[in-house]
Amino acid sequence: MRAIIVNSPGGPDALTLSTVPDLEIGSHDIRIEVAAAGVNRADVSQRQGRYPSPAGAPQWPGLEVSGVVTEIGDDVTRFGVGDRVCALLPGGGYATEAVVHEGLALLVPLSMDLIDAAGLVEALATVWSNVFMSGELAPGETLLVHGGGSGIGTTAIQLARLMDARVAVTAGSAEKLAVCETLGAEVLINYREQDFVAEIKAATDGRGADVILDIMGGSYAARNIEAIAVNGRIMVIANQSGEPATFDPFRLMQKRARYWATTLRARSLAERIAIIRSLESMVWPFVASGEFRPVIDGRFSFATAADAHRRLESSAHVGKIVLVP
Repeated sequence: MRAIIVNSPGGPDALTLSTVPDLEIGSHDIRIEVAAAGVNRADVSQRQGRYPSPAGAPQWPGLEVSGVVTEIGDDVTRFGVGDRVCALLPGGGYATEAVVHEGLALLVPLSMDLIDAAGLVEALATVWSNVFMSGELAPGETLLVHGGGSGIGTTAIQLARLMDARVAVTAGSAEKLAVCETLGAEVLINYREQDFVAEIKAATDGRGADVILDIMGGSYAARNIEAIAVNGRIMVIANQSGEPATFDPFRLMQKRARYWATTLRARSLAERIAIIRSLESMVWPFVASGEFRPVIDGRFSFATAADAHRRLESSAHVGKIVLVP
């Protein structure tokens, strides 16, 4: 099989298409012929040597794939050979084949393009587990999404609107904000020109957002606390600012708010399976009906994976980027 490996950490050109041994399959695993792999910020960190695959996972990048099941383990009950699936991986998605526990895979509706489906599961699992399972966003509440034009952002907007919540977003251009608006965002904040704290307070009669989904991390910590409502929940899923968080704990106490930071890949297999099960029951009907669709910024071949990473790192993209073998 072929895989995009990283022989030595570095820039995008460190991604190298190589031949690697086929992966072994366990009794509860399925083997997938990969149609496409999603590209995520975690892949960039892995390429740079800062976020290695966990023990037991392939050491090349890739947290999600779509494709067709070609082999099943002896104890698999959820899938059969020939099924179209997408799957959440601990690593190893940048390859022509992937092996994953059946509990981390979902059927792709026949109405959905199989390549586009590679942009589904990582963002959905991240948003669903943080905003809804942990953040407990309720109908009628306000969600503030930082980076509304990202894969996470475009996913969060759609899910929140499907759950009858109000959505505010920050983004760095009018073009990105326009896309966010078409997806259902009501409060559009250009962070380069506007103060998101003032804007979210103005849009909520001074109350603030009930839940904030934050990809910026450190540099936004104190401002997020000012922007959160009393009893609000701040869900931090990345630290793209690269800075430490500095804030006054007493101010957080005054809001009786929660400041909650999470990762997805580091969770136990049981936790990840529980998230996928919740997605299957609560979100997958919207995927099957076409009410939710991944926003795909572009498709890149495995041979041009470096360009895909450059596109992601430039933050010029809107939605998800996928790699096609």
